[in-house]
Amino acid sequence: MRMMNRRHFLLSAAAATTLPHLRSLAQAPAATLSLHPDRPGPKVPANFVGLSYETQQLSDPTFFTPANTGLVARLRELAPHGVLRLGGNTSDYGFWKPTPTSVAPPRPKRPYKVGDPPPDLSYAVTPEAVRNLHGFLEATGWTCLYGINLGTNTPQLAADEAAFVAKTLGPRLEYFQIGNEADRFGSTIRDPKLTGHPWNADAYLNEWLTFTKAILARVPNAKFGLPDVASNAEWITAVGDRLQNNPIREHVACITHHYYIGGPPSNPQMTIERILKADSRVPRDAALVRASAAKLHTGYRMSEGNTCYRGGKPGVSDVFAAALWSADYMLLLASLGYAGVNLHGGDAQMVANSLGGTLPGDAIVLAEHGNPSEHPHPYYTPVAHIGDKYLLEPVAFGMRFAGLFAGATVVPVDFNPGNVNATAYAAKHPDGTTVVAVINKDLSQNLPLNLPGFHAEYALTAPAANARQASLMRTTQASLTHVLPHTSAAIFRSRG
Repeated sequence: MRMMNRRHFLLSAAAATTLPHLRSLAQAPAATLSLHPDRPGPKVPANFVGLSYETQQLSDPTFFTPANTGLVARLRELAPHGVLRLGGNTSDYGFWKPTPTSVAPPRPKRPYKVGDPPPDLSYAVTPEAVRNLHGFLEATGWTCLYGINLGTNTPQLAADEAAFVAKTLGPRLEYFQIGNEADRFGSTIRDPKLTGHPWNADAYLNEWLTFTKAILARVPNAKFGLPDVASNAEWITAVGDRLQNNPIREHVACITHHYYIGGPPSNPQMTIERILKADSRVPRDAALVRASAAKLHTGYRMSEGNTCYRGGKPGVSDVFAAALWSADYMLLLASLGYAGVNLHGGDAQMVANSLGGTLPGDAIVLAEHGNPSEHPHPYYTPVAHIGDKYLLEPVAFGMRFAGLFAGATVVPVDFNPGNVNATAYAAKHPDGTTVVAVINKDLSQNLPLNLPGFHAEYALTAPAANARQASLMRTTQASLTHVLPHTSAAIFRSRG
């Protein structure tokens, strides 16, 4: 225990010869882990874990309702206090329908672009759907990031919808998000060849301010997240630069952006090995996001993302490797100060609609003579609806693993796993105990460890990286403090 009380302590690898049945591990380089409790990092919010669903899901008022007990149970299992984000590609194609005679605003014709919703997609969001959403959030204990159409909407309709949503959801509403991936509008909804006007960050902010002011006129205390970009980091910087001296910054609750490792599913480079590799884009973009948020004195969140864009890739997004990825990615973002992470998924048809009507991953399964109905749809979804049951998919088990850091304060670490593909994170809980998460993403090499003063508390395991299953269980397995098997993860807690 004396080591636990030091302001800096070193946990070094043990000699594998002390475990005869694990002697093969002696070939692995020594792993060292240094904790720095004297330099506390950010606090991980209680609602750090989140899901992202298509806004079009609201066109079915029976989906987000307390009567959908299977989905309620899965969200409660995933996190006791999570954040449900409604957005996605379909977010900019719906319209507020407060009465049976309400109609969608007119929109110009434009050609279809692969990977986007059909240009003529139109659906209604009704008061019934929003009231049911409130009941669903109450049943789950979750809150909501509510997406409002920017692409094919009017400021007046947006304000009308926001007023009803704010009144109905009350404290279950975190903030509004106006527009989804507007940095991609230039090739779709705001194509300069069709509009005759350039589309860039300034053009987006001009429209965003018009909608925001209309909503604030109806909901004076409304909060907003932006710019919710797909990948254009320059827009994140532009938001901070332009709004830092604008009084409206007081209403900005979060700087938001998306993240997918790559894609589409047909891309041969989208492999298990790819998703388990470190991505230098993550800390680089985080620095830009953090700088922009600092200018507005606000937080930042990854509001939509997953492994493979366009619905996920079978054999990559729906297997245990995705659990190791989500655990590592979410804890990395927690260590970088993010307010939360929303992994995208949901109902198969809604995600298919967001991509033009089909899930590209189905073609891969069919080419291998498989049955797409036996897979989660979409393939990357954390919560799958298969038959009459809602099930947590492997990627969700990684989310639960990361969620065990919720409410704790990050403890910076220096970790050297040698040539093993592994990562480590640490945090101190309010009860004074320290937890260390070690994630061994290596497909063949075990990781020797020696963690004095710690005991194993949880283990994230599966038969193999490509297994269509995952397990997150409490454990008392003492050997985990000496060696972490390849393709697994564990959380260790300090004694006392």
